[in-house]
Amino acid sequence: MGSFIIGILMVTGGFFLVWKTNWFISNFGGVAWAEQHLGSEGGSRLFIKFIGIIIILLGFTIITGVFQPMLLSWATPLFSSLK
Repeated sequence: MGSFIIGILMVTGGFFLVWKTNWFISNFGGVAWAEQHLGSEGGSRLFIKFIGIIIILLGFTIITGVFQPMLLSWATPLFSSLK
């Protein structure tokens, strides 16, 4: 039940990042790296929207219960040599 609530909070937070990008930029400032590498004026907006979409997708994987098996399937080959 706790992971469901965390997933809902992540989806909601990611939605607000995508929806209110200009508010976040005006209150917290732009991202210098994004402005340099992703575009002259819209780099920060694109970066914040991209982060918001990633948070939404992670939230949905947590809600559906896919996150833990997916993480284990990716991490097991990396750490199998530690046995």
